[in-house]
Amino acid sequence: MDVAIELKLLAAAVVVGLVQLLWAAGAARAQQDMKWAAGPRDTPMPITGVAARLERAFWNFAETFPFFAVAVLAAAVAGKLGQPLTVWGAWAYVVGRALYVPLYATGVPLVRTIVWFVAMAGMLAVLAALFR
Repeated sequence: MDVAIELKLLAAAVVVGLVQLLWAAGAARAQQDMKWAAGPRDTPMPITGVAARLERAFWNFAETFPFFAVAVLAAAVAGKLGQPLTVWGAWAYVVGRALYVPLYATGVPLVRTIVWFVAMAGMLAVLAALFR
């Protein structure tokens, strides 16, 4: 049985999220004391610059990914995969989320926002397929 492209893109989104998590954690650990990181972290140790932007970008991903995952899985259950809205929507979400991180990390303001909107539009396209 062939796996639908939207489900493959859902898996790709998981990879994007894991890469973001590891990138953000690595950048944060470069600024934080390893003894602190290995401990209970009762006292906050703030991060700045690129590390802070990577952390914010990861949490932005973490806010949207569950909605995307549910939309793709709902489309799968409803038998709606393979439609242009679900295929192009899933592509837009994954590519948008992958591009968002380096744009945010390097401090590119307007393009980053446009890319975020592309990803959101992709997720909304997948949702829209459920109502067709």
